[in-house]
Amino acid sequence: MSEPTTRRVAAVQLAVRIGDVPSNLRHIEDIVGQAVREHSPEMVFLPESANHPNIHGRVMRHVVEPIHGPTLATLRGLAAKHDCIVGGGYLAIRGGDARGTYAVCEPDGAISFHDKDQPSMWENNNYTPGQDLGIADTGIGPIGVANGFEWLRSRTAARLRGRVRLVAGGMCFPSFPQWGVTKKWFWEREHATMVELARETPGRMARVVGVPCVHPSHVGDITMSTPFAPGVPWPTILLGETQIVDGAGTSLAHLSYDDGEGYIAADVAWGEAKPVNPVPPRFWMPTLPWTVHTVWYATNASGRARYALDRKRKMFPWQWDPAQGRDLPDRVPPGMLD
Repeated sequence: MSEPTTRRVAAVQLAVRIGDVPSNLRHIEDIVGQAVREHSPEMVFLPESANHPNIHGRVMRHVVEPIHGPTLATLRGLAAKHDCIVGGGYLAIRGGDARGTYAVCEPDGAISFHDKDQPSMWENNNYTPGQDLGIADTGIGPIGVANGFEWLRSRTAARLRGRVRLVAGGMCFPSFPQWGVTKKWFWEREHATMVELARETPGRMARVVGVPCVHPSHVGDITMSTPFAPGVPWPTILLGETQIVDGAGTSLAHLSYDDGEGYIAADVAWGEAKPVNPVPPRFWMPTLPWTVHTVWYATNASGRARYALDRKRKMFPWQWDPAQGRDLPDRVPPGMLD
């Protein structure tokens, strides 16, 4: 039989609770089931850190779990139950450290893992970089994986270009705080820039890598902690902007913040890559506002130092978990965990 020229993919735009991973996993089971029943996709993708929003705050110390923990069990179970590939992210213990991991689970039990190559901003307080190539070598072909700000970096496009048939993964993208004193600048001006940036991201990646992109994201109103200001709340939103685009960057399906939680599906071309644009010769693919650069550098440095100190002092709850020492390879073959 000849290989299919298209494959149906679905992306879930999630609204999950802060501090309640078990409830969030039950919710993921429900919404993935709805998406499968309605669209019969061959692949379903959830955002990065799907079991809990990737925000700033001490709550994040308690969402890190063993690589083979409840989130992986949920994703594997969904793949087997619905006979399709299911991908989703979570903070996992790998190699003695916490990492921003994304798992691509296949119906036969095979799994491919990708650890985000560099935590973004306040994420540095909670986990460290990964070093894998980020290609899920699935039974139907290679899928590139990008988490969060990896979608914005030229080196992500460079490692995937010419090697994959699809780019998937996800985003958890908080906006600026809705403080009254800064509303005129942050909310009435910079927020619109963030929405535009998120909306343009999957199409930009598609044109450089030359394959369709599936970009699921978190959505909803949240309040997190403010970096460098303990006790000061950061009321904001998770932007949404879930999207599926073709290899030329044309949007095939889209959900905005106003659409709320939901899912989309589209039939995408399944074949060799056809890049339209070159890999940009710079760190960031788009031009970021100076406010983002400021927060980026300050929170990166502070977070790395804090993680290193707290890890040395064994301040992370996961360091006392007897299951933390068990890791899994980046590619788990069928039957290995049965």
